[in-house]
Amino acid sequence: MRQGKPVHFDQLWDIVVVGGGNAALCAAITAAEAGAKVLILESAPKTYRGGNSRHTRNFRCMHQGPLSVLTGSYGEDEYFDDLLRVTKGKTDEPMARMAIRQSEECLPWMEAHGVRFQPSLSGTLSLSRTNAFFLGGGKALVNAYYNTAADLGVAVAYDAEVTHVHIEGDTFTHVDVRIGGQMQQIQGRAIVLASGGFQSDLEWLTRAWGPAAANFLIRGTPYNRGVVLRDMLDQGAESVGDPTQCHAVAIDGRAPKFDGGIVTRLDCVPFSIVVNRDGDRFYDEGEDVWPKRYAIWGRLVAAQPDQVGYAIIDAKSIDLFMPSVFPPIKADTIEDLGAQMGLDGAKLAQTVGAFNSACQPGTFHPTELDGVATDGVTPAKTNWARPINQPPYYGYQLRPGVTFTYLGLKISDRAQVHTERGPLVNVFAAGEIMAGSILGQGYLAGFGMTIGTVFGRIAGAEAAKYVN
Repeated sequence: MRQGKPVHFDQLWDIVVVGGGNAALCAAITAAEAGAKVLILESAPKTYRGGNSRHTRNFRCMHQGPLSVLTGSYGEDEYFDDLLRVTKGKTDEPMARMAIRQSEECLPWMEAHGVRFQPSLSGTLSLSRTNAFFLGGGKALVNAYYNTAADLGVAVAYDAEVTHVHIEGDTFTHVDVRIGGQMQQIQGRAIVLASGGFQSDLEWLTRAWGPAAANFLIRGTPYNRGVVLRDMLDQGAESVGDPTQCHAVAIDGRAPKFDGGIVTRLDCVPFSIVVNRDGDRFYDEGEDVWPKRYAIWGRLVAAQPDQVGYAIIDAKSIDLFMPSVFPPIKADTIEDLGAQMGLDGAKLAQTVGAFNSACQPGTFHPTELDGVATDGVTPAKTNWARPINQPPYYGYQLRPGVTFTYLGLKISDRAQVHTERGPLVNVFAAGEIMAGSILGQGYLAGFGMTIGTVFGRIAGAEAAKYVN
């Protein structure tokens, strides 16, 4: 790993970038290539740098034909329709379409700046046409960008928590930042805010969601506490998004409270039935292909008693999905499986029996909508509905795992932060801190990286243009 030069803070920087993940790095690299003297302030220690980007796998990308590892084509209208379905129309269409269009030119840019891709995975993550997967995952992407930034002379300070952004009138002047326990003032001619949402501030999360949030797990970095977001809102920055909306998925209930990442996600739902604490099914597990539905399951589980669910599968489905880092619970009977999971085994067997009786004949296709559905059970399962009847049986406990929150800063199409008095002339934002502009609810696999990359590049370019 390249070593950066010692950072001397008592100077005027062209651009201060707050945050150390994908959006921040795209902004810093773009600004540095335009000749700006850039400082990144990353609140995490070096070993945890990169925010939630460390845990990502792929980037959703529009393209007119085969592009890099992507097959076929994925046009603007199809991409936008996919987004509309998951957001239920709660999106800023011009901004969403801009992000979609610009994603096509982002992929070659990413490759030119050190990111490597691999063909998509199979099973429930079959996305070879729509999503480009990072070789080595998000951590490899983060490391590649930090190497590129170092080559461009970008300075980085770790353990650097910005506590206040000073705004005079419509202009940023400097930040207060705690570095290694010492408070410093750092001056800049422009600033890019890319410091994420507030999901790791459990008190704020509980205020927004109510007491149920105490049972949520935080999939991503524990350093996204919303300090800069709150500071900007307190200073009159306009907000977008709903504090109760977030990217939340169903993850393994044995995951740690923070930073479990992608390896704790459970992709078995389409091939399972999911029951609550009382042994009852509560939603159609086969509603759509998994990349378009995985992000609703965090909210679904959050609405169940004790914010917990249980996925039940059998031997014929155990190899059809990417497993969690934790092994499933295993038993030779449904009753025993239920007992091991803390459920009423007899009630679980009754629920499985009713589901099995409702399964109808059909041709099973694990990677596409197959119409193999139930008849006579509520809720229906509309695809991949095969009887759970081949031992051994397997079970996973599900908990809501929050990735990032959608309450954020309102920006223009130039990534310029807006206040009640008008735009701030030299304050820009990118990534999760502004994603609520486009993601009103729901989530589309790989789209967070699209937003961060597109608006990170815009913010970096606009900040450099202001400075120059």
